[in-house]
Amino acid sequence: MSYVWYVSYGSNMSEARLAAYLEGGRPPGGARAHPGARDRTPPARSIPVDLPGSLYFAGESKQWGGGVAYYDHDTPGFTAARGYLVTAGQFADIAAQEMHRAPQEGDPIEEVVLGPLDGGRHTAGPGRYETLVEVGRHEDLPLLTFTAPHGLGHVPHAHPSSTYLATIGLGLRESRGWGEDEVADYFASVLPSVPAPRTGDELSRRVTGR
Repeated sequence: MSYVWYVSYGSNMSEARLAAYLEGGRPPGGARAHPGARDRTPPARSIPVDLPGSLYFAGESKQWGGGVAYYDHDTPGFTAARGYLVTAGQFADIAAQEMHRAPQEGDPIEEVVLGPLDGGRHTAGPGRYETLVEVGRHEDLPLLTFTAPHGLGHVPHAHPSSTYLATIGLGLRESRGWGEDEVADYFASVLPSVPAPRTGDELSRRVTGR
């Protein structure tokens, strides 16, 4: 079985949110359900990943409302991310659902990620999250993420919703052991005009009603 590292810099840094793409269902605090992957096995493990590029928010999320997180590999900066060790098929199924498609046998992305990407990139289509980027290697396996074809300077930016930020914040705490102040400082660095929520407390209230 062939493995790759799926690298998330957005809400999928939260294990519970990624589980909705693998197991199916609606993520905590989200508005839409996903069909899930063909292989619903949890990731073998995860690692924190520091990406040499910039995070930005644009467009509008149908899941969370507000802006969507994207990664610009070509603009210098620091983006905190999380790498999950998954099969090539699981990566293809996560990507398909991010592209608003149902996972299916014979998805060409499954084969694409097993070989070197031409120039470190592969364009599956013109839409959001349809550009695959190889951001490095770990343990001789590719670190792969997906983003939009445009850079941060080519589209209007949009504020993310507080629930979306809270979900990203949970992922930062899980993967890096960050406290509330560190999460808030990170959000301030990428969104200086947006106050960071107290991620753990706020998301818990939204999901459980407490």
